[in-house]
Amino acid sequence: MSRRHGLVTAAVVLSFVLAGCADVAASESDTSTPTPSSTPPASTPTPSSTPTPSSTPTPTAKPTVKPTPKPTAKPKNPHNAQYYALKVEQKLEKLGYPVGDADGDITVRARQALCAWRETNGLPITRKGLTLNDAYSVINATAKPTPTRADGIYVNKTCQILYQIVNKQYKRIVWISTGAPGYDTPNRTGKVWRKWAGAHESSLYDDAYMYDSLYFLKDRPGIALHGSRVNSLIKPYPASHRCVRVLRPAIHEIFADTPIGTTVSVYGKYAWS
Repeated sequence: MSRRHGLVTAAVVLSFVLAGCADVAASESDTSTPTPSSTPPASTPTPSSTPTPSSTPTPTAKPTVKPTPKPTAKPKNPHNAQYYALKVEQKLEKLGYPVGDADGDITVRARQALCAWRETNGLPITRKGLTLNDAYSVINATAKPTPTRADGIYVNKTCQILYQIVNKQYKRIVWISTGAPGYDTPNRTGKVWRKWAGAHESSLYDDAYMYDSLYFLKDRPGIALHGSRVNSLIKPYPASHRCVRVLRPAIHEIFADTPIGTTVSVYGKYAWS
């Protein structure tokens, strides 16, 4: 009976061994995804086993340098170019440089004023538009500069501007129109030798009236500063027949402040573009 009992015991052990091999084989070959209700068998990792990222999170190293903050956008300039152009025109008018309508539009007349500003402040003389340097120069100015020339009248053909200097100060800065092509006003210095008050008709051109004439060159015919019948004839470019046309009533005021013998100097060159 003991022999029979041994056989039975051996059979039972063998059946457990075979069942265990079958379970292992089935678990290694099964590729199906376990359902949420299935509970995987717990396993005890050995000290040499490496934990997976899901079981043990890797600690994040603390930064040694503080992160650089993102640059903030620069505030936009609340004023546009027209704003500064208007400020420049207003300042030029206040200082005695005629710009026409001070409306923030740098017209050909405003460029004449800028041209005069550059000359009287020792800057390159041009009739170009407003630059940033011009804006700084004009807006920061507190007064007209002191002339470096003697008293007299100065006609700048580049700017088409006349300066009257009295008692070492710029008394007037006005628009003028010199001789057109073919009738160029010569670059020379003369002295006022004749004054003819009021209006008189030109000896060369019918119905061409001259007002408060100041003759300063004894050419034939004589060359004078004078007003015209209408101010629209005083163009922002050379348009006369050799004489220098001056706006009215400015010519009347210049006439009153100019004695015989006053120096009149014509210089520069108008660049047609």
